[in-house]
Amino acid sequence: MGTLFETTQINGMTLANRFVFSATWLGLADKEGFSSTRQADYLAERARRGVGLIITGHAYVTPEGKTGARQTAACDDRFLPGLKELAGAVHDAQGKVVLQLSHAGCFAPAGLTGLDAVGPSDNAADCRELTSDEIRQVVTAFGQCAARAKNAGFDGVQIHAAHGYLLSQFLSPYFNRRTDSYGGSIDNRSRIILETLQAVRSAVGPDYPVLIKMNSEDFVQEGLTVEEMLRVAFLLEQAGIDAIEMSGGTIASGALIPIRPGLLERENEGYYRDAALRFKENIGVPLLLVGGFRSFEVCEELVEKGRADYVSLSRPLICEPNLVERWQSGDTGKSACISCNGCLKAGFKEGSVRCVLVKEEFES
Repeated sequence: MGTLFETTQINGMTLANRFVFSATWLGLADKEGFSSTRQADYLAERARRGVGLIITGHAYVTPEGKTGARQTAACDDRFLPGLKELAGAVHDAQGKVVLQLSHAGCFAPAGLTGLDAVGPSDNAADCRELTSDEIRQVVTAFGQCAARAKNAGFDGVQIHAAHGYLLSQFLSPYFNRRTDSYGGSIDNRSRIILETLQAVRSAVGPDYPVLIKMNSEDFVQEGLTVEEMLRVAFLLEQAGIDAIEMSGGTIASGALIPIRPGLLERENEGYYRDAALRFKENIGVPLLLVGGFRSFEVCEELVEKGRADYVSLSRPLICEPNLVERWQSGDTGKSACISCNGCLKAGFKEGSVRCVLVKEEFES
């Protein structure tokens, strides 16, 4: 148990343990994207109950990059008060919090944003190809939002380059059919990610934690492969990323979507275990690993055997806000989460994510 609950650091950010609340859309922002007191309280409760690092659900960096209703916005200074409240609430709960920054790309619904959906190529339905100038504008927006996060008091930022969102779309030949310097080889397809990291780093300085979330692979035909992921991870390491969170899949990945329904046997927990092993054999930066973990013993083995440095959880911490606290107390029984995805369905139907199996303290 000691390994999971030891104190660690990511570029000066001290974490009380190796458990992470992975970025999760909660549906608790208002319709304009202002973070709410309910959202601040929700995340602060997880910190108070023992989660070492909170990563917020994706905050969009430009208006056309919004992906869903009641999604947090970071694209303008007018959103600063709510962001400051969120960061302050987690700090009051003795936690650390990172703001995830995102652009939905082709999957941004024009009916919601009132703007054209944009992406690396126009091959996707109703998606316009970004010009080189527009790419630079998006990169700049990530940097501006990172500076805003630092101003709001967040302990770091995470660049969302997974799950088929814009930066993930550039990495993937499935989405990216460009023939310029942003398409073709994996080095070209990763160019926007490295430029984004540079813009973020320039905005926040060398001593501010900058993380990134990326796919192990896309699980679609002609999608990003594990070999390509390792190349991108190497380039990110060379460029000064502080930690990488590994996930996988897109909304086009069928049964292998990022949030897979159904419980796994303990020996099969961890969707991306094999890719994580390859990562740890080749890449030196800390690895946060998400994907189907429900058993304390599996989390412990994962870290002790060096397959990951941190364990990221989402649905289990929606189901049991006190899960980490319970495990640390010695009650190491399996998470009560059954991976039914009812929590997300409740978010779309009722207005906020909640576990449908247990009474949620923030139920409306």
